[in-house]
Amino acid sequence: LWIILLGGLGVAGFISAYFVFPHVAGRIDRFLTGEGDTFQVDTAREAIIRGNWFGQGPGEGVVKRIIPDSHTDFIFSVAAEEFGILFCMVLVVIFAFIVLRGLSHAFKEKDDFARFAVAGLVLQIGIQSMINIGVNLELMPAKGMTLPLISYGGSSMMAISVTAGFLLALTRHRPEKRAQERSFFRVGAVPAE
Repeated sequence: LWIILLGGLGVAGFISAYFVFPHVAGRIDRFLTGEGDTFQVDTAREAIIRGNWFGQGPGEGVVKRIIPDSHTDFIFSVAAEEFGILFCMVLVVIFAFIVLRGLSHAFKEKDDFARFAVAGLVLQIGIQSMINIGVNLELMPAKGMTLPLISYGGSSMMAISVTAGFLLALTRHRPEKRAQERSFFRVGAVPAE
């Protein structure tokens, strides 16, 4: 019941954003029809195609000079042009590894707060990277979302640093747990004389 309610609220929010905010409607219309100013996504697509499998070489890409926000929103296209599609596939595998490793740790956690916090934080990283890569591949409308751990920018770097810090703090082995484990193993030990 809650899932249906939340899904309905999400759809209602999406529809209301389309009709209330003109820039949201413009981005969605450009994505659906392909008409209008699609310079950024077209240039990003051309950069990915130009990069081919192995890329043009570090620093040899031209898209970073002509596309606005190439260091934040379209860094995936710049990486594809300079380092190639294989490098980008490795990048996607690294993001998938981070998310799957975090989720596996979250499922093993006994504390409910830590379980939900770790799962939420790694899903945030995964969804944000999927949105950025989807925009670069023209699978989604342009959003202005950065690629975690890769994009340049003060607020993005601070946010991902805080997220990574929270993840490390939540997934570390706590000293009180280790002390309890040690005392558990010492209970059955025979004292040496």
